[in-house]
Amino acid sequence: MALFPPDLWAHAASGLAVGLLVGIERGWKLRGEAEGSRVAGIRTFTLLGLVAGLAGVLAAAGYPLASGMMIAAAAVVVAIGYGRAMLDKGSPDATSAVSALAVLALGFLGGIGQPALAVAGSAVMTLILALRTEVHGFIDRLDEADIKAFARYAVIALAVYPFLPAGRYGPYDAWEPRTLWLVVVLVTGFSFAGYVANRIFGAKRGTIATAIIGGAYSSTAVTQSLSQRLGAGQGTGAENAGIALATAVMYLRVTLLVGVLATPLLKPFVILILPALLTGWGVSWWLYRRAAHSTGPAPPGNPIALIPAFGFAAFVAVAAVAARWAQGEFGEQGIAVLLLLMGSMDVDAAIVTAGGLEPGTIANELTALAITGTILANMAVKLGVTIAYGRAAAKPAGWALGASMLALNASLLAGYIHL
Repeated sequence: MALFPPDLWAHAASGLAVGLLVGIERGWKLRGEAEGSRVAGIRTFTLLGLVAGLAGVLAAAGYPLASGMMIAAAAVVVAIGYGRAMLDKGSPDATSAVSALAVLALGFLGGIGQPALAVAGSAVMTLILALRTEVHGFIDRLDEADIKAFARYAVIALAVYPFLPAGRYGPYDAWEPRTLWLVVVLVTGFSFAGYVANRIFGAKRGTIATAIIGGAYSSTAVTQSLSQRLGAGQGTGAENAGIALATAVMYLRVTLLVGVLATPLLKPFVILILPALLTGWGVSWWLYRRAAHSTGPAPPGNPIALIPAFGFAAFVAVAAVAARWAQGEFGEQGIAVLLLLMGSMDVDAAIVTAGGLEPGTIANELTALAITGTILANMAVKLGVTIAYGRAAAKPAGWALGASMLALNASLLAGYIHL
């Protein structure tokens, strides 16, 4: 018994847990089949997991040959069983066969000393299996454009980032490839998440959901869309709440970006943005409670496009060089002005440029003021869009945006005086 201490038995037990989790789902899924016609149910899957866990324990204890023979024998049994079933039924159940092999792999992983990872993997696997109807329904609702969007985001997030070099490059050592591309991943990720959520929920939840989802990646575009509907006399009242909600979501979005990309700025930025955030959500909730839910337009179309993503990365790269140059020529005041001008065109670019500066280059409080000023400039654009397109019908939304702008102005004034 000294050869196998208690922790190794716990590792073996994790393999049993893996098989039990998957076996419960597979047993329930195949419960309608005739007795004896199933290749594997809850008992077989549980035993497969236990065998894999014991094989992992043997491997960890220094018996790789015995371990390999156990896994190979179990895999052969699975292959023969499901192979014969496929020939007999003429309709192969590949999902159960692959699930059995995955149980062997996860059980072995737990046996060699990774029980938490093995059990977590089996939990995710069980969830995927259990959501068969929902997953197939989601796939049925996709079209060619959706698949292209998914493929593009996969390239952006998974096929580029892992291979980028670490360190700083370019003029003034201003470019850090991994950081630059992480920005593209995050920004397009917001867009992709909003796009997918709208495809699933937008048509059901109407204008309010459209505003919340769309505000995660383009509150300005949502404002234009809903204001135009109001101005054309096609609004139902929910559009004013939608405009306010899109901006409220934008406040949360930029705060999250600052926290991820420019962490040292988070505390002073939150102090500046908090009054506007609370005001924005407060007036949004008030308008939401008064609004009638409606079908509403969809947010802007498919946002995942590689050329705009590359363009955004190029803009951020140029801004990083400009910030290093401004630092040498004008000091921190010049960088603050540069961030303000840049943010007037793209708040995200200003945030990532600030995050890419060396610590101590510019005071965190001054940088937070500059970024908050860019948000105020963006709010002014949205207020103008609301008035121009929505006219009298968009007065409630205009008042809501104006209240947020007043809170931002007060924060900027207080921050400047304190600075």
